[in-house]
Amino acid sequence: MADIIIGRQQILDHKLNTYAYELLFRGSDFDIADPANGTQATNQIITDTLLEVGLNNIVGHHKAFINFTTQNILEKTPLHLPKDRIVIEILEDIHIDSRIVDNVREFSKHGYTIALDDFIFSDAWQPLVEIADIIKIDIMANTMSEVKTLIDKLKPFNVKILAEKVETHAEFLELQKLGCDFFQGFFFSKPNLVEGKRIGVNQLAAIKLLTTINKEDVDFKEITAVISRDVGLSYKLLHYINSSSFGLSREIQSIQHAITCLGLKEVRRWTNIMTLASLSNKPTVILENSLICARMCEQIAVLLHENAEQFFMIGILFHIDSLLDMSLQDAIKELPLESTIVNALLYRQGIAGETLQCVIDFEKWQISGEPFKTISKQQIGAIYLEAIGWADGVLNNIN
Repeated sequence: MADIIIGRQQILDHKLNTYAYELLFRGSDFDIADPANGTQATNQIITDTLLEVGLNNIVGHHKAFINFTTQNILEKTPLHLPKDRIVIEILEDIHIDSRIVDNVREFSKHGYTIALDDFIFSDAWQPLVEIADIIKIDIMANTMSEVKTLIDKLKPFNVKILAEKVETHAEFLELQKLGCDFFQGFFFSKPNLVEGKRIGVNQLAAIKLLTTINKEDVDFKEITAVISRDVGLSYKLLHYINSSSFGLSREIQSIQHAITCLGLKEVRRWTNIMTLASLSNKPTVILENSLICARMCEQIAVLLHENAEQFFMIGILFHIDSLLDMSLQDAIKELPLESTIVNALLYRQGIAGETLQCVIDFEKWQISGEPFKTISKQQIGAIYLEAIGWADGVLNNIN
């Protein structure tokens, strides 16, 4: 994986459950915009994903959308991949001829799912529309009226509609009404702001717990008292700690016993996570992204010899606005945070703020060729993949 950086982006269904991930890749030693290099990059990501990293480690049990070039299709590269795990995504700039159509038809007959990317209806594409299972529509390249017209044209065909580059909840709701089946974009990570919304009693208690657990001078006794006030949180924390990920030789019998065995750092980390999870009933994807962000900030802090605990908290608080449906500024007003933390969260100031921005850019796949401080893009890519696995382990022990 020396010359490929792997990323992913969620594809959600109409209930905001994760349906699949589109795998993204960036070459460090070649320009993947060149058709020949694009083929090389696709072949490399297949090798990296299946052999080195492992498909389950990147996308779990979900499907993986992978872009294939003209050459990939002519060489029948997809036939080397598991048909139940991947979606063959055919790029919009592909040159369609009888060989392409015949090969795509062969993929479909073998049971592969076919998706057409950035779709614009034309006579040349109709043979592939008749084969395809999923049509992706770029809503930033079309007005809502044009999207509706395109969806109406596709109704005679047996295809699902995937709206990509969805940026707001308003767009999501309108596209739902138009009949879209799947959604891709950053709309789910932005709060659906409600004017005059107040924090509820349970949410306020959870935020007070966040405040207590992150005080520099907090002690074991105070933490035990705070956690013990919430029966549900106490049970979930014990469930966490009893999981195999801690490698304890004996079962935990109480909150105080847990804190004694694990130490303040680990208890603070897991309480942060559990408190965040209890704040709302929002889709799991929001909490997942929060955990990935926090872990990446923490691991980058380690490489930079900065305060890893503080960076972790900054990363996990970054998505609190989406969980509470209010602006980030209003959400963190309830927390007596140091100015350096506030400035990092709101204005990306200081090394912590720059680290947070680096993580955000990676998540949005806005990757430059320059390293971050002393850390290469390849190292950040490796941190991202590790964070995915770590977050998955955490989520598996939440309930």
